Amino acid sequence: MRYQPNELFTSTAPYYAKFRAGYSPELFTHLATRLSLDGTQTALDLGTGTGTVAIPLAKQVRKVIAVDPDTGMLDEGHKLSAERGITNIDWRLGDSHHLDELRLSPLQLVTLGQAFHWTDRDALLSALDKLVTAGGAVVVLGGPAPGAIEPPAWLNGVAEVRTRYLGPKRRAGSGTYTHPEESHREVLTRSPFSRIEVARWDRTVARDLDSVIGLQFSYSYSSPAQLGEHKDAFEQDLRKALLAFTPSGQFDEVIHTEAIIATRP
Repeated sequence: MRYQPNELFTSTAPYYAKFRAGYSPELFTHLATRLSLDGTQTALDLGTGTGTVAIPLAKQVRKVIAVDPDTGMLDEGHKLSAERGITNIDWRLGDSHHLDELRLSPLQLVTLGQAFHWTDRDALLSALDKLVTAGGAVVVLGGPAPGAIEPPAWLNGVAEVRTRYLGPKRRAGSGTYTHPEESHREVLTRSPFSRIEVARWDRTVARDLDSVIGLQFSYSYSSPAQLGEHKDAFEQDLRKALLAFTPSGQFDEVIHTEAIIATRP
């Protein structure tokens, strides 16, 4: 199924910027070492959101071209990078289906953080083969597939409230989301970037009640736009449900990050 990129994260940008946990610093240290990033490379961060990858990566390359189909995301990302004094990110409106319209220069690195599953993966990798220079890499970041690990009990409470308001199917813009049957690794293995390495990191993130609630509004499937006039009621019911699970108001979660580094053989 092809999704409409510009409608997936409508209304989420302020919550995304404030409440997403981001990636472990070890990830960027690993990429710099493994890919010999020395400040001379041009990187494309596709589906950049608010710059979760682009902002820390900018310290290691000459330029990051940060592309997203949502203007709100780009505005938040530009604001965050300006606050950090980062000036080598080129924020651009666009998506994976229209790379030719971006008139991209040769790339040494392409990153996709939690965005690859929204794309036509085979077509995208074929297009990137024409843009990524010899010795370059495509790096896909993400976590385990849905259902692969047991969530903390309080996340089950979140799912119950979300289902009550939005139904059992995971929403995605004006449609619903189905997780790809093929893994990212399988798709990459048959692509021009078929040499695969995988690195993983686990870390525990502690959130308070307001942060857990704000996080839900950063997701495509429980965004303010999806909830509409029921947003306040959803928040009130979610607050009650979370405190029933964890009266202390502290919610710990182990975040699993996987980096698939794909290069040409």
